[in-house]
Amino acid sequence: MPIDDEAGSGAAFSQSLERGLLILSSFSETRPVLGIADISRAVTLNKSTTHRYVATLARLGYLQQDPETKKYSLGPKVVDLGFAALNSLEINRVAAPCLQSLADETGYTVSMAVLDGPDVVYVERRRSGRATSAFAISLNLHVGSRLPAYCTSMGKVLLAHQEPAVLRALLDRTDFARRGPKTLTNREQLTAALAKIRQTGVAANDEELAAGLRSVAAPVRDRTGRVIAAINIAVHLTVWATTADTVVARLERPLRHTAAEISTRLGYR
Repeated sequence: MPIDDEAGSGAAFSQSLERGLLILSSFSETRPVLGIADISRAVTLNKSTTHRYVATLARLGYLQQDPETKKYSLGPKVVDLGFAALNSLEINRVAAPCLQSLADETGYTVSMAVLDGPDVVYVERRRSGRATSAFAISLNLHVGSRLPAYCTSMGKVLLAHQEPAVLRALLDRTDFARRGPKTLTNREQLTAALAKIRQTGVAANDEELAAGLRSVAAPVRDRTGRVIAAINIAVHLTVWATTADTVVARLERPLRHTAAEISTRLGYR
């Protein structure tokens, strides 16, 4: 019997979300186009409730309606989600051995992150296999960690390669708080730094996130040339007391090589 109640199944369960996902899941390779009646039967909702959910999904771009037949098919937002999932799986699979090799070569921790709004999210992190290395350092970060983009080397790489309108919107959402002794808290200074990063293809972080922490980052590109991630090498003054310029000079070449190798494996030419 069709259901039409709005009560959830628990405090941490959204029945509305479940219904929306069930509707999207009712489309398949063998059933790419469906009418309201078809969807209603597939998800056991009455037609009026089904129409309400379908109209919402269509307005958000997850479904699209044929103006002549009035039937629905999956919209561009679903396609975007599918590609994002595939790219995420692909980039981690491709990047992991390259990042491990870079960590072993340099003796430092190597990470990869993607941009999520004004933040970066760590999606891969590799430590050197040389357990006794004097350069080994364990930072309090892990896959899933989130940091503000403006004060991290990977974040600055990713911001630098955004379209101007997108970058402005992201900076509008950024709280330029001082997090380290050298954090760039002035929007104009950061914008100028991003322009330089866009030209050089590498970003350095000199105690902008935390005292004593330095890193250098480079972009990873997909087959279209779009920057989809960034990788970095992080060091700390307690294990390498030198200047930021020296850190970049020593680590930039292997970092760029690894970023280029990952990009090539993702289809970038």
